[in-house]
Amino acid sequence: MARVQHKSTSLADRALYKPELAMVSLARQFDMASPQALLLLIFPLALVLLLARHSLARWFRARGQQQRKQLDHRRRLPPSPPALPVLGHLHLVGSLPHVSLRNLARKHGTDLMLLRLGAMPVLVASSPRAAEAVMRAHDHVFASRPHSLVAEVVLYGPSDVGFAPYGEYWRQAKKLVITHLLSVKKVQSFRHAREEEVGRVMGEIGEAAAAGVAVDVGDLLSAFTNDLACRAVMGESFRSEGRNKLFRELVADTSPPLGGFNVEEFFPFLARFGVLSKVVRAKSERLRRRWDELLEPLIDAHERQYDAATATATESDPKGFVDFVDVLLSVSEEYGLTREQMKALLLDVFFAGIETSAAVLEYTIAELMRRPHLMKKLQAEVRSCVPKGQEAVTEPDLAGMAYLRAVIKESLRLHNVTPLVAPRISMASCSIDGYTVPAGVRVLINSWAIGRDARFWEEDAEEFVPERFMGDGSAAHVNFRGNDFQFLPFGSGRRMCAGMNFAMAIVELMLANFVYCFDWELPPGKERQDIDMTGVFGLVVNRKEKLLLVPKFRAC
Repeated sequence: MARVQHKSTSLADRALYKPELAMVSLARQFDMASPQALLLLIFPLALVLLLARHSLARWFRARGQQQRKQLDHRRRLPPSPPALPVLGHLHLVGSLPHVSLRNLARKHGTDLMLLRLGAMPVLVASSPRAAEAVMRAHDHVFASRPHSLVAEVVLYGPSDVGFAPYGEYWRQAKKLVITHLLSVKKVQSFRHAREEEVGRVMGEIGEAAAAGVAVDVGDLLSAFTNDLACRAVMGESFRSEGRNKLFRELVADTSPPLGGFNVEEFFPFLARFGVLSKVVRAKSERLRRRWDELLEPLIDAHERQYDAATATATESDPKGFVDFVDVLLSVSEEYGLTREQMKALLLDVFFAGIETSAAVLEYTIAELMRRPHLMKKLQAEVRSCVPKGQEAVTEPDLAGMAYLRAVIKESLRLHNVTPLVAPRISMASCSIDGYTVPAGVRVLINSWAIGRDARFWEEDAEEFVPERFMGDGSAAHVNFRGNDFQFLPFGSGRRMCAGMNFAMAIVELMLANFVYCFDWELPPGKERQDIDMTGVFGLVVNRKEKLLLVPKFRAC
């Protein structure tokens, strides 16, 4: 009995480690033809198969879960704050979206947020790294613009450069603008027009100084940039006819719907009912008709007057100045331009050339008035670079004005007048910082927030410190050419602003003359700390309150 028990224990041990040997041993002890033998063979085999199947099933389940986790990780969406039904995050966007979005990103501790504004998915980037991913690493994915009903109607398609979707037409239109309208050589050819218009403004300020009255700086600068844009587009300002004023008013009326957050974009399903889209389309068509009434006669007149001689104008001969309409007529056959496309390209000049330059100048002057020591420092530099006895600053004089350029850079950093880089849309899915950005997502880069983020600026990021851009400053190497993603006043990549050189030439010359020709005081009863820097959001952010200053003839 003890022997049998010992044998049984041995078989159990063998079954544990080598089940096939144990089965053979058991079969030898019993008659293979007996039912007991068959059961002894079948039962262990079934048990082994069942255990194997269970183990394989568990392995496949674990493997599948691992693969799904890896796939979910690869497809992980950017973080998103809690949202409301239907509205999504729309209630979190205030009257100053760039400020609201900056505060929201800080609250949730993320530089990349996926928001839902109504039915619209929106990715908000608030760091140089995220901005670089959008505008450099994945520039080909984010090179297009989202659809806008207002732009579609007002800009004829849109057929301009700023709002046109990415494609062959956009590539050809940008090539035309960069090569023929806003090249460095073309911008330099406007020098005499710029100096004449600046001289006219200085004359108006001189009259106010003689009378001892204040001037509305914002209105003065807006009129100046408008007149200069008219000269660039049409060859003359048309002040005597009042046409320049009509252009200025129309730009002011068109900019808000073009640059604002429009309801029909947030809730596209409402377009099915037709009411909302009809209202937006009707308003946009009224704006387009007003533009047609101004531009059509202008182009017709240029077509009648255009001849080969206009193409031979030189930089040294201001009478031979070729305006933008003439340029477009001269290349219309080469580029296959239609009348509508010509008008759309001209509108870009008005939107980019009037409001932006005027707003930058006004913010810059307001900051200088708040800080008299900076105003005196700038005046000392400008006045030292101009030959003694010269009445005004000319463009060649600007070459030695390093502090002037630092002041303008600091103004662009602190008061970016286009605080949300013009929206882009993802044409395909891509990965940014380990997050998946699906196709069809609108992208907003909050360049205003990036420019004020203390993580990327050593000196106090909320203070106006032009010295940071000087030789010994922490940002001396930083420029606005699109390579430094902590400083993006003109954007970067394929959709970078083509009018950068045009705008900077205007701002530098006007600011230099503004501080060279006159000293400035606040009206009686006003203190420097009373100057309010609050802005009003639109295609361009303008100061909310008027800047009234009293000019004084400079002491020689």
